[in-house]
Amino acid sequence: MGDTKDLALLLDAKIPIIVVESPDEARVLDLLLQLAIKRSLPFYQWSITSGMQRGGFETPSSDTPKLAEPDEMLKHIANQNGPALFALCDLHPYLKGEDKNVRYLKDAALDFDQLGNTIILISHALEIPPEIGRMAASLDLRLPSDEELMSIVRKQAQEWARINKGKKVKTDSETLSSLISNLRGVTHADAEMLIRHAIFKDGAITDDDIPEMNRLKFDLLDSEGVLHYEYDTEKFADVAGQNNLKEWLKIRHTEFLTDETEDRPKGVLLLGVQGSGKSLAAKAVAGNWGLPLLRLDFGSLYNKFFGETERNLRNSLKQAEMMAPCVLWMDEIEKGLATGNQDNATSKRVLGTMLTWMAENSAAVFIVATSNDISALPPELIRKGRIDEVFFVDLPDSQTRKDIFRIHLAKRNLEPGEFDVDLLAETADGFTGAEIEEAVVAARYLANSQKKGISTTDIIASIDRTYPVSVLRSESIQALRSWAKDRTVPA
Repeated sequence: MGDTKDLALLLDAKIPIIVVESPDEARVLDLLLQLAIKRSLPFYQWSITSGMQRGGFETPSSDTPKLAEPDEMLKHIANQNGPALFALCDLHPYLKGEDKNVRYLKDAALDFDQLGNTIILISHALEIPPEIGRMAASLDLRLPSDEELMSIVRKQAQEWARINKGKKVKTDSETLSSLISNLRGVTHADAEMLIRHAIFKDGAITDDDIPEMNRLKFDLLDSEGVLHYEYDTEKFADVAGQNNLKEWLKIRHTEFLTDETEDRPKGVLLLGVQGSGKSLAAKAVAGNWGLPLLRLDFGSLYNKFFGETERNLRNSLKQAEMMAPCVLWMDEIEKGLATGNQDNATSKRVLGTMLTWMAENSAAVFIVATSNDISALPPELIRKGRIDEVFFVDLPDSQTRKDIFRIHLAKRNLEPGEFDVDLLAETADGFTGAEIEEAVVAARYLANSQKKGISTTDIIASIDRTYPVSVLRSESIQALRSWAKDRTVPA
């Protein structure tokens, strides 16, 4: 009802050209047909492949010219007595560099008071020529509400039951609620496709369907290589230490999913030493909260063409909103948002776009930004109101190193109890989590090459051959610790 009402308001405002950007062409045409029938208006639709056709329940009249060529069709509309609705599908390629077509379209708009014809331009993306921009208005189709999504679920479940001789689709209220939550942000047509995929696979809606559905949903958004869907997430059981961060996130989990006010948690910045587990923690937030994880790739964000970088960022943030609720991981954020005296102003514009979005975004997008160099970040990025807290992820202490060894030994089907974990943790003092993992991997390679089982001695030998980052970059790490001491919360 909302879309029909919005369309009716534009018609009542006597706007000659209405622009509808939507991938759901069939839905737009159906809305126009319903409105045309309600108002007793002739309704025509055109495409380059089918030409001009009469819409509605009437038999197409033989005197309706096909008018497949854009210039012939536009000339016909510009001289056709109305009122009538003309839906033109994918006309935009025939307006670029085609002065005659643009002029015909402008003539039809200028003669609206005499002819009364309304032209609706429909496509997934439209760029309106400036000559007719002041005579056009855009209509944004509303996305389906939770009630409409549930109605689509019922419809598909009934269809599956009809095909399968009355069997019922298996699910539970909690899983169904999660499905609906993750479907927000897609069109009616895409929602129907995703729901059908989940149901018709095995006649059930289960927790296992949610990650697959999120992946398909992300693919439909076409992120142009800037925003990536991360298939592999983690659980906090796989993250050693960081107890303050875990408790902070635990307290805010429910609020993030249910609070629709400005008090909804916005996100965190994880500052720390390279290899200390910041990326792992970002993956664990998504895994523990059961949300899709999106990674913003700053490397592919920047484009040499003026304005393209900012457009890439705006599109990525819009896609994140459409995937909500989700976790948006900005890895090594200083590489994309740092500004300096030699900057060509692109980074400053990107920073401005990001700051505005962080302050105004109302969608359930939880930011997890990671950084190795706080000095490269502009101070306005990390103030309260844009993110909720800055956590410092330091080198692991003795107990955390023991936990890290246990986790990585168990991941490789090795029994931690068979190793002297206390000695390993003591020997690996100053090692990051990534360096501890690599020591286990290197020892395993050595043991396999010697066709024997891995031992504590092998891992210690691997540790002794390694110069950790705490040694290689001791000055910068100490400076980072000094900065973070009274400015951040220990993770």
